[in-house]
Amino acid sequence: MGWLADTGIWIEVERGRISAADIHAITGAAAVYLSPVNVAELQFGVGRMTNAARRLRAQTMLRRLQRKPLLRIDAATGQVFGRLAAELEAQGRGAEFRVQDIWLAAQAVQRGFALLTTNAKDFVDVPGLKVVALPVAPAGG
Repeated sequence: MGWLADTGIWIEVERGRISAADIHAITGAAAVYLSPVNVAELQFGVGRMTNAARRLRAQTMLRRLQRKPLLRIDAATGQVFGRLAAELEAQGRGAEFRVQDIWLAAQAVQRGFALLTTNAKDFVDVPGLKVVALPVAPAGG
C-alpha cells in the first residue's frame, strides 16, 4: 500500500511539530507520495510569507520535498474527483470541502492509497477513502 500525505503534514514537518520518524511509525516502509496539489498549496503559502527568514526556510523545505515520488493527475483522477465531488454534494458536504482536499482524496482513492493527515475531519466522509490521522502536539508545547 502507498500513502499520500495531506499538505498539513508537510506544513507541520516544516514547523518541526512532526518528524520523519513520526511519519515512518505509521507508514513503515511503504512509499509516501507527493501530489501536485501539495506543491501548489505549499507554493501559495510561500508566496504569501512576508518574513524573509521564514520564507527561505519554507522554500528550502519545498525544494527538498519535491524529491519525493510525485503522483500524476490524469483523466482517471478527474473522473474519481467528479464522482467524489458529486457524492459529497449529495451528502450535503460539497460546500464544506475545499477543492484541493477532494483532488488529494481522488488521487488516493484512484490508487488505493491511504491519506495521512493532521485534519481527519476534512476527509472523514469521502467515500472509499482510507484516512489516517497523525496527531500533532499543540503549538508551544
